[in-house]
Amino acid sequence: MKQLGVDILRQILQGGLEKMREADVALVGGHSVEDDELKYGLSVTGFIHPDRILTKKNLKPTDQLILTKALGTGIINTAIKRDRVPEAVVEKVTLLMATLNREAARIMGKYRVHACTDITGFGLLGHLAEMVLDSGCGIKVDAAAVPVIPETFGFAEKGLVPGGGKRNREFRQHLVDFAPSVSSTYQDIFFDPQTSGGLMICIDKDDAGNLLDELRNGGITDANVVGEIVSAPTHRIVVS
Repeated sequence: MKQLGVDILRQILQGGLEKMREADVALVGGHSVEDDELKYGLSVTGFIHPDRILTKKNLKPTDQLILTKALGTGIINTAIKRDRVPEAVVEKVTLLMATLNREAARIMGKYRVHACTDITGFGLLGHLAEMVLDSGCGIKVDAAAVPVIPETFGFAEKGLVPGGGKRNREFRQHLVDFAPSVSSTYQDIFFDPQTSGGLMICIDKDDAGNLLDELRNGGITDANVVGEIVSAPTHRIVVS
């Protein structure tokens, strides 16, 4: 059993090093922790050109919201821990989480992007809440347009929802208005904490179509327009 753990850790480290090389970053230090569970984490330090900074703010009414990766990794990872996921699905989700946002960021740099964030531990609605607060705008989300890993629905319906998703809902649900047509399963998915999720790009409406086409042609096939910025109701997210 100990050797199996060592072999798994070796695979994780090797995969991590390959991804770091792909991202053109260097591993410059570290430390070990002795624990009952395997852990591998990184802290990141970097530099950014002052003229290339995108924040979560600067939303403008009529801007379109483009999401570049499908949701569901938190729910599926919960199912994986309970040995409920077929190997093919494990491989698909692992590949999705290992895919960098680098190409999406490169492509969006050609267009009039007003704001951007990644969708990670706070879930889709948690990160949208960060964008809409104090923005003077509101956000409308088209639930049917949000890309979701298909297997996520079945696991969510069986209650395999991570605790982080429940905490995300408790923290931000007061900012969200769900239409009656949005099922509780969809709501769980929209609060689901993501591991290495996609980018949420807030872009001028006249550029949205061209950006979406280029993302998809560049292999980012899950990318889709999932909503828009509206002038009212302010500081709220409406999901319908």
